[in-house]
Amino acid sequence: MTITPLMPVYPRCGVRPVRGEHCHLIDEDGTRYLDFASGIAVNLLGHSHEGLISAIQEQANTLMHVSNLYGSPQGEKLAQMLVDATFADTVFFTNSGAEAVETAIKAVRAYHQSHGNDHKHEIITFSNAFHGRTMATISASNQTKMHHGFMPLLEGFKYAEFDDLESAKALIGPNTAGFLVEPIQGEGGIRPASDAFLQGLRALADEHDLMLALDEVQCGVARTGTLYAYEQYGIEPDILATAKGIGGGFPLGACLATEKGARGMTFGTHGSTYGGNPLAMAAGTAVMKAVANDEFLASVKDKGERLRTRLEQFIGNYPDLFELVRGKGLMLGIKMKVESRPFFLHLRENHDLLLVAAGDNTLRLLPPLVIGDAEIEEFFAKLSAGAADYIVPEAA
Repeated sequence: MTITPLMPVYPRCGVRPVRGEHCHLIDEDGTRYLDFASGIAVNLLGHSHEGLISAIQEQANTLMHVSNLYGSPQGEKLAQMLVDATFADTVFFTNSGAEAVETAIKAVRAYHQSHGNDHKHEIITFSNAFHGRTMATISASNQTKMHHGFMPLLEGFKYAEFDDLESAKALIGPNTAGFLVEPIQGEGGIRPASDAFLQGLRALADEHDLMLALDEVQCGVARTGTLYAYEQYGIEPDILATAKGIGGGFPLGACLATEKGARGMTFGTHGSTYGGNPLAMAAGTAVMKAVANDEFLASVKDKGERLRTRLEQFIGNYPDLFELVRGKGLMLGIKMKVESRPFFLHLRENHDLLLVAAGDNTLRLLPPLVIGDAEIEEFFAKLSAGAADYIVPEAA
């Protein structure tokens, strides 16, 4: 037997964390890494937040799982917190971002088909999007690399150009059910949509009675300095998928919807064995208590602005390496003028700095939202050292 016990679908690196302390990961050999990846925007409270840990421990000692056959006081509490803090009227809890997006896709179609408009099934999505790894979510993406080996794709998706309103408008037809879009593309290279684009999609949805579904799996839960990124665009969606940071490290996702957006999601139309289990609800409630307040959100926005300002000054020192900085809050990307992955590896292997690779030759900065001045200074020390001793590989 040559296959590894862990199915080899990830090209795992040599970093093997066994412990976390605040904004650092400690490898099994004792190496200490500054974590500006946060488990890909998941560990928003770092690795040792007392409120989150104690909530999970207390709930684990009390009740972990009962299924959705029974009433859920824990789920009702967290759902009400999300409803009170957002556009939503109702919430469905999942275990992951892909499941949350799947729920959103079903809700978009169910809105029309529950009232006999069975032809309304096409969803317009956008270039370079990443919505997950299930069959529906890879079908919602136009990225060929995600399709390879899994054909045929599911029908019912059309791809427009991201941040191009006319491209989206041109695809609207008699079978269109709605739009699915990331306000800020993460995997695609930290590319924020323009105000005019998202506001235009909202207007088109209203004009044609379509659903506007947002994928805020990566950019949601305080990451951009507001609880959800849509708040910065002056719009409200009908449906929103959220996950990653909402559990602070515990697997949790959710699909939020208005009453209209959930019109077709009635008894028997959807379900999840583990979704909304008491242990996940305890984690999500602890996260919301920590981040869903003006003081915390203002601190994220302030740290994001300071980090961005310094990055923009820093990249000017290396005009042959770096092109620009983009993003919002503590979801930032450094677009490079050279291939970004070798530099990403250089920082990890030689300077113990963990970032996340992204498309468009971009380095993703997704630090815990609880970083302080010490972590920011450490980040710039490591980044500066890495840029200073980096040798661009010669082209093959």
